[in-house]
Amino acid sequence: MKKKVAATLILVLTFMLVIVGCGNGNQNQNQNQSQSQSQDNAKKEEAKETEAVSGASQTSYTPFDQLKDKYDVIIIGAGGAGMTAALEAKGKGMNPVIFEKMPVAGGNTLKSSSGMNASETKFQKEQGIQDSNDLFYEETLKGGHDTNDKDMLRYFVDNSAIAIDWLDSKGIQLNNITITGGMKEKRTHRPEDGSAVGQYLVSGLVKNVQEQEIPLFVNANVKEITEKDGKVNGVKVIFNEKDEKNIAADAVVVTTGGYGANMDMISEVRSDLKGLVTTNQEGSTGDGIKMIEQLGGTTVDMDQIQVHPTVQQEKSYLIGEAVRGEGAILVSSDGKRFTNELNTRDNVTAAINKLPEKSAYLVFDSGVKSRAKAIQQYEKMGFVIQGDSIEALAKEMGVPADQLTATLDTWNSAVKNKKDAEFGRTTAMDNDLSSAPYYAIRIGPGIHYTMGGVKINTNTEVINKDGKPIPGLFAAGEVTGGLHGQNRIGGNSVAEIVIFGHQAGIKSAEFVQAQ
Repeated sequence: MKKKVAATLILVLTFMLVIVGCGNGNQNQNQNQSQSQSQDNAKKEEAKETEAVSGASQTSYTPFDQLKDKYDVIIIGAGGAGMTAALEAKGKGMNPVIFEKMPVAGGNTLKSSSGMNASETKFQKEQGIQDSNDLFYEETLKGGHDTNDKDMLRYFVDNSAIAIDWLDSKGIQLNNITITGGMKEKRTHRPEDGSAVGQYLVSGLVKNVQEQEIPLFVNANVKEITEKDGKVNGVKVIFNEKDEKNIAADAVVVTTGGYGANMDMISEVRSDLKGLVTTNQEGSTGDGIKMIEQLGGTTVDMDQIQVHPTVQQEKSYLIGEAVRGEGAILVSSDGKRFTNELNTRDNVTAAINKLPEKSAYLVFDSGVKSRAKAIQQYEKMGFVIQGDSIEALAKEMGVPADQLTATLDTWNSAVKNKKDAEFGRTTAMDNDLSSAPYYAIRIGPGIHYTMGGVKINTNTEVINKDGKPIPGLFAAGEVTGGLHGQNRIGGNSVAEIVIFGHQAGIKSAEFVQAQ
């Protein structure tokens, strides 16, 4: 009987819909046109979107009515370092909380593209890649012009494989390995499909944070780290730009990122960078550095600001090093190569800045596109120029077709002979550029990373002006300085947030337990 009633209702509703449809044909046509136009506009807006927030924007964060007056450990900042620290603190028996001032978790980690550097990993060994912590150390030190904090660097490389294993234990597998500038061996670990590491990493960390029931509050802007009798004891935080609360804790971990979006701070130390675009998300304003300085913490290398050579200028969007790592080349507006594309970032940037137009093109083929999955995102955002042949691509780029053809012919010969006579490139020469269609992205330098920040030791304890740890205060990630020296190797920032975020979680838990 119930089935008959249901069937009858369906028939009646169907009939009514048909009647309405027939009576409003013109109206529906107009509505459809309006909807189609709206959808087109929505797609355009989506293409304009520069924040790769992935699943993070759909995450259900902790509601404010669940806020407590005290936690064991407060983590300020919900990027990769903050969530890693929270998970490790929770694993050590703590009751941590994460406060994030932005509407979504992820910070600059979401924008990370190329991958995470690590040496002597199980994935390298499985793929026959012979690497060593010592080589990783030497190449990073060379990349930083021998100005890196050597104790920090030694800890960093020696714990990089452990960090890869830790992520794997959390269901975040980085087993696709490529190479970036300044390295001789493949050690840049990416998701299995070769896609951008940031979205994948943040999604995996958020999932783990939720599964571990770690409270994560967004729109929670920490304005001050409080202390009593020389020991950190909590924070002052503003929720939704209006409600200020004092939250107590036995330890505070600062993972607020750098100051790459604060042009006032940058101009104070590097006036020569005025006018450059920045790849940083708007929350990277140096808040953590300022709060730590108020507590007597000291800073290091604040004038060391990395300019990334390959940034899409109109949207200030980073084009990851993995594109070059999979075989792309750089050409000028004349269609000529002008540098070793996989030199360190400062050297590639300098080469671009010597060009009259201070910009260049990344040129690659369908093979590179298939191996560097991040290019799919660049396509969606409208950055990629395409041509069915080299001549067709040259026309779209506005460069001389005969010169671009000659450039690619010379490059392909160099790949075949494993010798780049023009610029001495020795890495990422496994595949030539001969698989149509061909592609290009116009790029130029942009502010990307702040090597400077607060001084910590290998226990992630924040160091004061007397060279002693501030009790109960820890920091990890781009908010800190010293590890990279004067220049950061591509792929080392993601490694830093996981390696030192992991350590901050452990050491903050140990500090609380010792109280």
